Amino acid sequence: MSNLQYITDASGYKTAVVLPIEDYEELIEDLRLTEAYEASKTEPKRDFLELVEEMRRDGEIDV
Repeated sequence: MSNLQYITDASGYKTAVVLPIEDYEELIEDLRLTEAYEASKTEPKRDFLELVEEMRRDGEIDV
């Protein structure tokens, strides 16, 4: 992350940060992916090749 700006109080302590919207959006996406990963830990595991074949059969992918 570049171009971070800090907001400080009268004593010079950092109280907030301002960052470019692109950096913010990337952080939010990373957070959502982490949450999805954590939520999926308890789901049953599936074989990758079987999943690919199912997605091909359902027309979700064409590779």
